[in-house]
Amino acid sequence: MVSNFSYNGQLLRNELMSKHTSWRVGGKADNFYIPVNLKDLQQYLKYIPSSADISWVGLGSNLLVRDGGIRGHVIATVNAVNEIKLCDDGFVYAQAGVTCSKLAKFCIQNGLAGADFMAGIPGTVGGALAMNAGAFGSETWSFVAQLEMINRQGELIERRPEEFNFSYRHVSQFENEWFSAARFRFNAQEKNHNSNIKQLLKQRNNSQPIGLPSCGSVFKNPQGQHAAKLIEAAGLKGYYYGHACVSDKHANFIISNTKTSAQEIESLVALIQDTVKKKFDINLETEMRVLGDEL
Repeated sequence: MVSNFSYNGQLLRNELMSKHTSWRVGGKADNFYIPVNLKDLQQYLKYIPSSADISWVGLGSNLLVRDGGIRGHVIATVNAVNEIKLCDDGFVYAQAGVTCSKLAKFCIQNGLAGADFMAGIPGTVGGALAMNAGAFGSETWSFVAQLEMINRQGELIERRPEEFNFSYRHVSQFENEWFSAARFRFNAQEKNHNSNIKQLLKQRNNSQPIGLPSCGSVFKNPQGQHAAKLIEAAGLKGYYYGHACVSDKHANFIISNTKTSAQEIESLVALIQDTVKKKFDINLETEMRVLGDEL
């Protein structure tokens, strides 16, 4: 730990993670830090002991925090590490805390095409990079030109896409390095090009339980299959486990309420996996990350 350390961000002790996840569940984080900007984040990382765990949260989607909370340090990037700009070479530089919807709108405003799908991803650039998030048939890493990583010492490291293995909802990671920003390559719009963001969002809103507490899609689609159709065919659409339930609008969503525990959600996830395996001999893999301790 660095002596005489001072920070400009907000450090919260024993912060309830239910306030920072889209499922609205989760126990307390020992240390929850909201940096002012990337430079402040670099300074805070120098302060954290090398033995302490570091976790990251953006909008809190695709994330289940267990009821026992998170030990170590949780760093919040959304509305904090959120610079976005158009570079001289035409690439778009976006930091980890920029929301995907903001990136999509920024590209439209600057005459760039191809980013519309990002408006359908309910997360941040950092999360989208970490899991190769996608929507409407497009994926984040198809547009990545360069990566900016940050390590435990607060140092910034430039990396190329070729240094990573990435596939459907999967990206390899370097130990003790995290995505702090990326440069994206989007094409200039053709004359009279019209954004289809409104149409895509209307499509999403008609098919998904938008506005209800969920993490987004819980399971990856098996090759040649749709997780939602398998779950529905297994008879689990609308199924309740305690206060957690499979959405009756889209079976790949699990909905929570004010009484739901993380344990109930995790148990429902396991029940869905077991049922689909027994009925169809298909293994459903989760998209979500699980952090923290059980009670």
